[in-house]
Amino acid sequence: MEDWLARYRGILFFGLIVAALAAVALFQMLRPASQSILLSTATPLPSPEATSTPRPLRVYVSGAVRRPDVYTLPPDSIVKDAMLAAGGAADGADLNRINLASSVADGQQIYVPWQGEENPPVQPPAARSVSSSKVNVNTADMAALESLPGIGPSLAQRIIDYRQAHGPFARIEDVMEVSGIGQGTFDKIGDLITTD
Repeated sequence: MEDWLARYRGILFFGLIVAALAAVALFQMLRPASQSILLSTATPLPSPEATSTPRPLRVYVSGAVRRPDVYTLPPDSIVKDAMLAAGGAADGADLNRINLASSVADGQQIYVPWQGEENPPVQPPAARSVSSSKVNVNTADMAALESLPGIGPSLAQRIIDYRQAHGPFARIEDVMEVSGIGQGTFDKIGDLITTD
């Protein structure tokens, strides 16, 4: 037996190596395939331009109404909406002396006169007449900027931050360079602002 081992030692050694290599190859073939990692190099789409939500209007309704009080109304409300929020006109209201179709401004008092009342409080004819002066976008504070339609606290702050970083606006159209103020917002505020 030892003679046989000595004689075939090289063949046996070669056979063991071949068997080991075959086992490794079989193990590699039966092993589950590794999951490849895919890296995305796609550029993300820019987020849509932020639009501000118009703020609700707070108005004080008094006079010949059923429930005089301060009411919160949706943007673009008219005097009739404010009167209805206050429970409607009281008996004895003189609706011929008030323009029910007038626009309502934030902070406005709406007085519904009584029939036969001598001197009811004078009301501005429309929301824009409450303030006859334009808002200067180069000097206005947060409150003044927020009084503009479509300009909420975040847009007002962006206007202030922009003018601090880039200097005063040369033309009113330059406010459209502020992030979040597009043509639609500018169309609402263009007649109400100035840079002088």
